[in-house]
Amino acid sequence: MALTNGAVSRYGTAAGTGTLAVLVLVAVCGSPLYVGWAEGSTDPNSTGGWFLRLLAWPAWRLGSGDSGVLATDLRAILLVVLAAALLYVLPAAQVARVQGGLSQFFSGWGAYVLAAGLAALLGTLLGPDPSLLKALQAAGAGASYGFLSGWIIGTASLGGRA
Repeated sequence: MALTNGAVSRYGTAAGTGTLAVLVLVAVCGSPLYVGWAEGSTDPNSTGGWFLRLLAWPAWRLGSGDSGVLATDLRAILLVVLAAALLYVLPAAQVARVQGGLSQFFSGWGAYVLAAGLAALLGTLLGPDPSLLKALQAAGAGASYGFLSGWIIGTASLGGRA
């Protein structure tokens, strides 16, 4: 019978803590309340204001019948689903030459960049008035959002075991 450290069982996996961070980030920063606050109360010409507005990228507005709103809701849903899937699929800590936190951090960050780009691409292609040009432009914006905010998910991934 193997002895286990009881402290290990109290923590979730790196993918689980990263997924929880994705849910919180999208739910809070994508909410209509936060988006309205960021647009009305921050200066887009300051670094802090620009970053706070960037965090509002996965905006969602459930319950409205507007087709443009459907596309942004789809983007937010796809971001959460794809990020969770990629966090579980990219087990960098198990296959990395250097075991430990650094590989968990970059795995979580990279998963979020890829998920944001794919969510924007698919959300545009599956939404109203799809076009390849719009989808590629959206994917660029999504990847930029993921790159600049993915460190939050990478940091959250540090809290779990590989």
